[in-house]
Order: sequence, then structure tokens, then C-alpha cells
Amino acid sequence: MKRVSHARRSRLRTNGHLKQTRGRLIARNLKFGILVSRFNEFITQRLLTSAVDTLLAHGASERAIETVWVPGALEVPFFAKRLAQKKKFDALIVLSCILRGETVHFESVSNEIVRGVSQAALETGVPIASGIIAADHLEQAIDRAGLKFGNKGAQAALAAIEIARLNRMLSSLRVPPRRGGTKQSRL
Repeated sequence: MKRVSHARRSRLRTNGHLKQTRGRLIARNLKFGILVSRFNEFITQRLLTSAVDTLLAHGASERAIETVWVPGALEVPFFAKRLAQKKKFDALIVLSCILRGETVHFESVSNEIVRGVSQAALETGVPIASGIIAADHLEQAIDRAGLKFGNKGAQAALAAIEIARLNRMLSSLRVPPRRGGTKQSRL
């Protein structure tokens, strides 16, 4: 019987006949880019502080974290794509706060930022974790920035660690050759 290391066993778990692959929450040797919008900085600064603290607590070094500030939420997708295209980060974290206010502008901004960030991740192949708060009012945003409902910055940092590890793991797995073919391709 072939021996499988404990580390490999913990990453590839079986559930009956199904193989499951999970990213581990170890940030050591990973590089992160954090994109933060300045608009509603009272909230986004809290998200940033919590995200950085979470990355450091899980083994990331301070040198492996780069923060870029942009004016507002609508600039986030463009600069997320620019950072991802550099290919120097294992994952990006985007942090922003959009408050409803009295106009329909809230819906447009919320939809565009989510669509744009998803598109940037798909086009570049770099995972992007979202710490975007879309709230009806300031009190709700404060709650999501750490007062009552946890902190979206910390949650995004945990997601970034996991998806960066998962992306690395899946990149190293080989796909069996197709019938009639001899080459193996990477996922």
C-alpha cells in the first residue's frame, strides 16, 4: 500500500468515493495585494486593519502584503485587474463600502463592482476575495466592519488565503491523458 503523507492526506480528503480538495489557511510564502477604496474610509480602514491582522496571524509576512488605495468603489475593478496582471500576487483582496443613500446609484455601483471584480479574476487567473460592504445605512456598515457581525475584511483575508492555496494545489495536480493521447496537461 502506498503511503500518503499527513499533509497530503489533510488536503485530499475522501468522502465515500468522492475526492475533495480544500485550501488550507496557511498564509506563509504567499503574496497578497489589497485594494482599498478611500470613499467611506471610516469603514474601509477598519476592513484593511482587520484583513492585514488576519493575514499576519495566519503566517504571512509584512513584506508579502501590498496595499493600494483608490478613490472609490467604481475604480476597484480596473485596478484589481491591473494588480492581477502583474502576476506577483497569489491572491488579491478588494475592500470597499457602498452606502445606499437616496438614489439608485447604489444599485449600479454595487452591481458593477461585483461584476468587474469577478471579470478581473476570470480574465487574469488570479483569485480575488471580496470584502465589499453594500449597506443600507452607516450603522449597518459599521456592524459589518467589526461591531456586531464580524469583519468583512477578516473574512475576505481568510477567503484569500484559502483560494490562493487551493489555486496552487489545483495548478500542481495533473490531469490523466485523454484516450489516444500521451501528453499530460495541467489544470
